[in-house]
Amino acid sequence: MVKKTFVLDTNVLLQTPFALYSFGDNTVVIPEVVLEELDKFKKDDSELGANARHTARLIDGLRAGGNLNEGVSLDNGGTLRIELNYHSVELPETWKDSNNDNRILKICKGLHEKGENVFLVSKDIFVRIKADIIGIVAQDFFAEQVPSFDEQYKGRLDVYTTEEKLNEFYERGKLDKDDVFCFKHDYSDKQFPDLITNQFLIIHSCNNDKQTALGRFDGKGIIGLNFLHERPFGVTPRNAGQKFMQEALMMDADKAPLVIVKGPAGTAKTFYSLAAGLQKIMVEQSKLYRKILVCRPNVKLDEDIGFLPGTEQEKIAPFLRPVVDNLEVLIDNDENERYSSEKELKDKVDELFDRKIINTEAIAFIRGRSIVKQWVIIDEAQNLTPKQVKGIITRAGMGTKIILLGDPEQIDHPFLDIRTNGLCYASEKMKGSPLCFQITLTDEECERSDLAYEGAKRM
Repeated sequence: MVKKTFVLDTNVLLQTPFALYSFGDNTVVIPEVVLEELDKFKKDDSELGANARHTARLIDGLRAGGNLNEGVSLDNGGTLRIELNYHSVELPETWKDSNNDNRILKICKGLHEKGENVFLVSKDIFVRIKADIIGIVAQDFFAEQVPSFDEQYKGRLDVYTTEEKLNEFYERGKLDKDDVFCFKHDYSDKQFPDLITNQFLIIHSCNNDKQTALGRFDGKGIIGLNFLHERPFGVTPRNAGQKFMQEALMMDADKAPLVIVKGPAGTAKTFYSLAAGLQKIMVEQSKLYRKILVCRPNVKLDEDIGFLPGTEQEKIAPFLRPVVDNLEVLIDNDENERYSSEKELKDKVDELFDRKIINTEAIAFIRGRSIVKQWVIIDEAQNLTPKQVKGIITRAGMGTKIILLGDPEQIDHPFLDIRTNGLCYASEKMKGSPLCFQITLTDEECERSDLAYEGAKRM
């Protein structure tokens, strides 16, 4: 078999330094210009800076194995080498030689002309397109990729049972997992699903379409919801998805320390998470949680926060305005009088922050901490990288509940997509954990307004 030569773009190593070891016994090539670009990030106090330094240490450690220009052996049987610029290689005349992407493409074309089986690996779509133009095979980096969104775990399932068994569930609140089934193609083709621990179920009667019940598979059998009739901070669930979300949020941190909620805008993800947290701390006056900590990652903010003027709270305040919008609705549930006095409403919200009931923080400042007995809401988690989401989950100390919220269809990070973002990565990796509860809300469960629902459905 002809060995392959994988040329790595800078963005691959900035996301995953261990990408060096992801190509088996083939040859990995790092263009010299990639080293220059990594060098520019080495002093950054960000994940990109940390990954640039990590990559540098890995490459520096390999120097002991030989000459990097000629190639050094990797533990997995592959080879790593550094390639200098191929100045004599011709690209389309409108492509500037000084452009770093074009310098990488020159190396790819030069190696290809020498007879190597070249593959460019880049997170940059435009670089992959340009590679295709000059006849170079290009691909994304897949090491941390999860299935497509339609195939990802949703945390919920529609199942069927007999009318007799459903009545039994109403009375006892329990069913055996073999009591429910799905229909594969039509109503004559039944199959028994492989239920996943903590998977939520909408149980339909196969005899009466209007007869349904809500339950959860606890790893042994199907049980009813314990918090179905709760009204956290006065909020009433309006659909099955919100009832499932309420169940996961209202469970104590010792039983449900991680909750992952995916869904489109308007499905009340942030609103419900704040309501449940305020219920625990202000209404129940539970000693389980010291405070609510809200983080809302923003790509630009997390990279540049150190250069912005003001305190940490002043820096991140504009990016947390959606949280304040939700608090305004929760603090004053009288829709007719809520906005009659803007100052009074603002004072009520400000009091939550002044009393430290709610705190806000940038994702960049969570690294290295141990978060104990806190209600942690990570909003817009689809803009996290897999490494960032791992760092957040592993920061959870005793008694902390972490809630990851986001819409995988709304990703702002330039190097992430629906299969590589931290929210979906955490969802797939934590699927089936007894400590993790998940729910994916649907467009039909949008409750923001008639217009919001119509827009979500149509667009």
